[in-house]
Amino acid sequence: MSTLNLGILAHVDAGKTSLTERLLFTAGVIGEIGRVDDGSTQTDTLALERQRGITIKSAVASFAIDDLTVNLIDTPGHPDFIAEVERVLSVLDGVVLVISAVEGVQAQTRVLMRTLQRLRLPTLIFVNKIDRAGAQDERVLRAIAERLTPDVIAMGSATGLGTRSPGFTPFGAPAGEKVAYVRMFSGLVRTRDRVRFGDDRAGKVTAISVFDRGPAVRTGSVAAGQIGKLWGLAEIQVGDPIGRPGQAPARRYFRPPTLETVVVPRRPAASGALHVALAQLAEQDPLINLRQDNVRREILVSLYGEVQKEVIQATLADDFGIDVEFRETTTICIERPAGTGAAVEIIDQAPNPFLATVGLRADPAPAGSGVRFRREIELGSLPFSFLKAIEETTTETLRQGLYGWQVTDCTVTLTRSGYWPRQSHAHGTFDAGMSSTAGDFRNLTPLVLMSALRRGGTRVCEPVLRFRLEIPADASGPVLPVLVKLGALPQAPASRGPWCVLDGEIPAAQVRQLEQQLPGLTRGEGMLETAFGRYRPVRGAVPVRPRSDRDPLNRKEYLLRVAGRSAGRPQSMVK
Repeated sequence: MSTLNLGILAHVDAGKTSLTERLLFTAGVIGEIGRVDDGSTQTDTLALERQRGITIKSAVASFAIDDLTVNLIDTPGHPDFIAEVERVLSVLDGVVLVISAVEGVQAQTRVLMRTLQRLRLPTLIFVNKIDRAGAQDERVLRAIAERLTPDVIAMGSATGLGTRSPGFTPFGAPAGEKVAYVRMFSGLVRTRDRVRFGDDRAGKVTAISVFDRGPAVRTGSVAAGQIGKLWGLAEIQVGDPIGRPGQAPARRYFRPPTLETVVVPRRPAASGALHVALAQLAEQDPLINLRQDNVRREILVSLYGEVQKEVIQATLADDFGIDVEFRETTTICIERPAGTGAAVEIIDQAPNPFLATVGLRADPAPAGSGVRFRREIELGSLPFSFLKAIEETTTETLRQGLYGWQVTDCTVTLTRSGYWPRQSHAHGTFDAGMSSTAGDFRNLTPLVLMSALRRGGTRVCEPVLRFRLEIPADASGPVLPVLVKLGALPQAPASRGPWCVLDGEIPAAQVRQLEQQLPGLTRGEGMLETAFGRYRPVRGAVPVRPRSDRDPLNRKEYLLRVAGRSAGRPQSMVK
């Protein structure tokens, strides 16, 4: 029996979950069609999905058509949950893109279509809601051709649009064991098999389910062409290939989250459980970054939008029994070196209290290059464990720069090193007060690196999104001043009949305000589409993020904190 993995994609509220329900009913999987408004659909299983009437988690159902098994994947339509869509695309054979006959082509529809074209996934466009008031066929078909693809062919004709009896005539010829969803391209995985995944990690499969005629059922194996659930792979992560993939994983195109918020438990005693729960949610969605502020004892998560806060709040309450609240959402900035800076501290020379010599130089690097660590010292002049300590601590220290933001697009070069070899008193045992350890290098590196950064300086850069705004031509007058006031840089407007198209850039921090004002400025007809563009230097007051490390910028406090945690030499700390 052959298998087809089919994804259902759409802008939010286009009706894809209702379409999924109809397909399952027609195929005989369910005996009654559920309703999104009633919270009775097969694929919306989360309590919040039923309450809000939106899809948050991708869901799989299966049915058979003759000798074909169809695995039907219902995906979220809200842009806050684009990561859920991303993880589904790599397992699909084809896609049904759902469009409402009333709202037509919407912003998220265009984002999805561009991604499908880039990945060359076969796509069938399904025009839904032809029974709703305001449904039109010619207008929607024209919008599809103009805004999605000119290579579209209608497969039938609709009648009775906007009535209760429309017709269609086809034309003639983020609490338990981890579960991993997998698509098998080849081979067979059995229960108790030990499999390799990711970068040379491994685990033993303890249980398997496959999707067959509806929900997943337990079985002893999952074979090529099937989608299954595997238990027992504790270290597996989203996107890890199992075995040897036939091709390199698809490149990720979706923008990183640009918002951050503090999560606070309503009961202080739940702080430990909250961290564990959030770590599990972040593991399910790698694009949600979790950050611990040990100084203020706070937990922060990065997000795509405000709706995600509601989802996290409901998930923590329903699945983990933890009630939380959120503080104000802030924009995530980065720091880039403004120039070259260098610093060195020598072993046994004030003010260096550690038995280590470390010299570092920080240089600006091209935008988007990340962080690179280099060596100018002779190979073999420093024990590997000490070198590893410097490199790992450099990466960790750069998570918070001069203003508290992560430093990137930076090349750090180790320019000098030195240590005292392992030694002891006569006829004595090893003496940590006379010998360098990896801890000396871990404790000294932040002081040297931050001194180098301070001498070269850093620039704080904010995320800027590219936008495309389609508005009625007569609305351009009111819209343009608002864009300028929000710090956007619009290009010259382009006219397309009764529509005006504006492309440009806007600070990520201002997008929500634009979304809130747009309906009133455009009589509800404006469509905003955004994508991550770049980071640019902040204009005006530089935002500072509170530090959550031991603050190597404050030498006195840093040394006191290090002395409190280190098993090193107290007599050396007073040099």
